Amino acid sequence: MMSTADQTTLVSQTQPFIELNNCGEILRFQLQDAEYQLGRDRAWSDLEIPQIGWEVLSRQQAILQREGEDYRIYDGDREKVSRNGIYINHTRISAQTGHLLKHGTQLTIGQDPNNQVVLTYFNPASSPTITPSKFRLNLKQLREFPVELGRDPDPLRYSSMKLDAPVVSRRHASISPTRDGRYTLQDHSTNGTFVNGQRIERFAELREGDRIRIGPFTLLYERGCLEIVDRGNEIRLDAVHLVRKVQDKKGQERTILSDVSLSIEPGQLVALVGGSGAGKSTLMKTLLGIEPTTSGTVYLNGEDLRQQFELYRSHIGYVPQDDIVHGNLTVEEVLSYACKLRLPPDTNVKAVLDRTLEQVKLSHVKHTFVRDLSGGQRKRVSIGVELLADPRLFFLDEPTSGLDPGLDKEMMNLLRELANQGRTVILVTHATANLEVCDRVAFMGRGGKLCYFGSPLNALEFFEMPSNDLKYFADIYIKLDQGRTKQEVQATVQMWATKFANLIEQRHSTFSKSKSSASPKPAHSALVRQLGLLSQRYFQLLLRDRTSLLLTLLTGPIGITLIRLALKDNTSLTQVVPAEAMQASLALRTLFIFSCIAIWVGISCAAQEIVKEAAIYMRERLVNLNLIAYIGSKLFVRSGIALLQTMLIVIAIALNFQSPESKLLPWILSTGVTTFLTLLSSICLGLLLSTFVKNENEANNALPLIMIPQIIFSGVLFELEGLPAKFAWLLLSRWSVGAYGAIVDVNAMIPPAITIPGHAPIPQPIQASAVYDATWQNLGLNWGVLGASSLVYLAIAFILQKRKDIKTNGR
Repeated sequence: MMSTADQTTLVSQTQPFIELNNCGEILRFQLQDAEYQLGRDRAWSDLEIPQIGWEVLSRQQAILQREGEDYRIYDGDREKVSRNGIYINHTRISAQTGHLLKHGTQLTIGQDPNNQVVLTYFNPASSPTITPSKFRLNLKQLREFPVELGRDPDPLRYSSMKLDAPVVSRRHASISPTRDGRYTLQDHSTNGTFVNGQRIERFAELREGDRIRIGPFTLLYERGCLEIVDRGNEIRLDAVHLVRKVQDKKGQERTILSDVSLSIEPGQLVALVGGSGAGKSTLMKTLLGIEPTTSGTVYLNGEDLRQQFELYRSHIGYVPQDDIVHGNLTVEEVLSYACKLRLPPDTNVKAVLDRTLEQVKLSHVKHTFVRDLSGGQRKRVSIGVELLADPRLFFLDEPTSGLDPGLDKEMMNLLRELANQGRTVILVTHATANLEVCDRVAFMGRGGKLCYFGSPLNALEFFEMPSNDLKYFADIYIKLDQGRTKQEVQATVQMWATKFANLIEQRHSTFSKSKSSASPKPAHSALVRQLGLLSQRYFQLLLRDRTSLLLTLLTGPIGITLIRLALKDNTSLTQVVPAEAMQASLALRTLFIFSCIAIWVGISCAAQEIVKEAAIYMRERLVNLNLIAYIGSKLFVRSGIALLQTMLIVIAIALNFQSPESKLLPWILSTGVTTFLTLLSSICLGLLLSTFVKNENEANNALPLIMIPQIIFSGVLFELEGLPAKFAWLLLSRWSVGAYGAIVDVNAMIPPAITIPGHAPIPQPIQASAVYDATWQNLGLNWGVLGASSLVYLAIAFILQKRKDIKTNGR
């Protein structure tokens, strides 16, 4: 048995050795024999480990066996794995195949950053030359450039490295040499290439020690070699002293997360439970990175989530409580659009869909509309959308809400399967019937206090329940809510939180506690590609709702026809000889109704288009949704429908009214342009309204408030002067009626003032106005303002939606 070495122990400069670092306490062991056993069991271990302070090591932790010039390490004793495991880049080493150590290899025993041992292997005599393989490339030995990095590089190329993950493009990036012997990395991807945490624009010159992130893979550039150091297939989450304080309606500060710390290991299924208002959803969204914190930090594999959010964006799946799928699409269509939006354009969509449908067990209903599925199946579709990118960290908010006991059990078993595949799964739930499938349960009390974190069965013992039967788990809710007053309940919660805190062994944290000021920024796919996909999906959804689409198209023509029936005459827009004041007034009122019809149709058809997709939008925005592409798709499709509406309205006008003579443009053409611009600007106003309101009911209730000013300040019903006339410039009706009036030349219909000899001229009931001048300048002004209004409304809608993003996502 070898003796223990401390920080001053000298080791041979030619023989390999290992170094164990336990929070600064270092042991070094020189390796000479063919095999060594490492552990705290002194009767079994060849390397002497202190018994106090090194409890993270198992009694039989590992076996090291010589292989060539180096050693291969195996977890446990070859038959049974160790308690805390041995990890390289967060991936557990197998007890059967082990891992071949090379000079500088660093492993961790245990995955709790607050309580782990770092094992580093050194072999000064080993050759630093790195041979090409699928995990490692020596760029200096290559003759063929550029080096291709991607999901499916050319298999015949020697200078390529395969990085197999859904979010990686087929040819994601490439490396080329420079004239001075250095190397340049070029990005060709959709989801981006990162160097040292920063997304490169197009090119980046590689420097010694650079860490390249492509999808889940981390590659290290060192000594002219490129090596995969982390495949990103496992994620550990650590929350350190999370505090969230907000102000209530009275302006008083209220704590909704109170110093929460917990660690969740890869492959664990964790349930966040507790009563209403306990902070479960707040905690989940904080762990997810979309909820701000007053203090504290969330770490993924030791990296600050908020500072490195872009890097982990594709690793995280999130299923909110609301459905994040469109009901009027089939299951296959939902997954197909999500796949095309989230994954690179060169993805084999069919293969990804088939795999995902099999995972969520929905292959038999893939051609069924989502609206026709059961509640459990709809939730599976939402989960399937997230599984497309194969995330390693999964969050679900109330996935079993509204499900019957049988479906509840099926859903929990599905989540168990996902965790068994190596994913870290975290869910918020009120249901307690199937918690036995969870590895850990976090019980939150009022005020956002963590009252317990551990296995479900141990929770019963902790809360002093009469039996270790999970059927009593619901009684914990009652126990935490004991008290006749709010203060007594808070005291009860504090008592349990304190009891739990006293059970946790306090260890020095390896993390910085400083508050992160970095904010996650959305990654953006190609704008044009997203615009096309979103427009295609939106148009398909509109076609599926045939009744609404038909009403949208026919409202205008029906309204025009009703005017004709009310007038009983088709000459209201034509000039009579001699001119009559009542004819001009009738023509102006008719044109005013044309304008109101177009404004109402435009606003009403767009007022709900954004707010009704709030949950879907938020999730897609969190991944890679481009806001310009999203709003642009609404405008693009609605503009096409507006063009069709214009044609139908113009046909209705032509059939129901005698065409007047137009001095500027043919009547049909100029009426069509005015109607289209009115519809377009109204649609943009409707989209603005949809970004301003919080729900669909608010959008419906706001429609009259938008429409009434358009009627009152149009200048038709009342003569406007002073401030009201200036206010009218802000309204669409003023410019729409102005354009229609200029086309018809309403001023020419007004007869001159009545003259009686010996008396002053008597003015007509309606007076000529510059608003209706039949000139190119006036018509161009009215059309220009309508077009400019569309741009202004869109800009405001973009700003409001962007601010909503910031408020919702804590960014």
